[in-house]
Amino acid sequence: MTPIQGGSDRSPRRIKALLFDLDGTIAETDSVHFPAWAEILREHGHEVDWAFYRENISGRLNPEIVAEYIPGMSEEETVALVERKESHFRARVGGLEPTSGLVDLIRFASSRDIRSALVTNAPRANAVAVIEALGLGELFSPIVSADDVSAGKPSPEPYLEALARLGVLPEEALVFEDSRSGIASALAAGVPTVGVASTQEPEFLLAAGAFTTVADFTDPHLADLLRPEP
Repeated sequence: MTPIQGGSDRSPRRIKALLFDLDGTIAETDSVHFPAWAEILREHGHEVDWAFYRENISGRLNPEIVAEYIPGMSEEETVALVERKESHFRARVGGLEPTSGLVDLIRFASSRDIRSALVTNAPRANAVAVIEALGLGELFSPIVSADDVSAGKPSPEPYLEALARLGVLPEEALVFEDSRSGIASALAAGVPTVGVASTQEPEFLLAAGAFTTVADFTDPHLADLLRPEP
């Protein structure tokens, strides 16, 4: 675990819920999203390599990507194109693996009556497809997806919706995020956030507002965060 520096020093006290982002947090999914977007954008005159994808596409909302790189599409055309891209993604999630330590952390939390929820900008169909591919079954409840809110991350709405469904206060939850927009969303909802350094460097996540970072969920200090302080 990276020492607290640069981010908020407000770590949680008594945890009742863990809120997990999906893409890049519970699994490395960019390797599936990248070819899906590359194929779509190539049809519209854009050659997308890995560096361009990571810098300009990863973590963004689909309508934003379409509006920037395929301007002039109608709402109906945008919806159809995004669904084609997401269908491409869902057809290829079979080889995904959970981030190291994820299942053990959720089981450890559950043994202490701490619930685990999934909060994602992805469509619900994607979230369900990934969870099933990972073999995680019913470990996440609730699942808050793009279909459940009017504004995605970095708006606080997804995390506020999750808190409301769980019936917990922001200070009673802990978020795990791997992106600037996700951290911004969680902090705007008032929830302390751990940066998962899967797609970004720890320093980037701390600067974005995470109070600490981990490489994955095997970090032994995570258990300390879930134990009530005396």
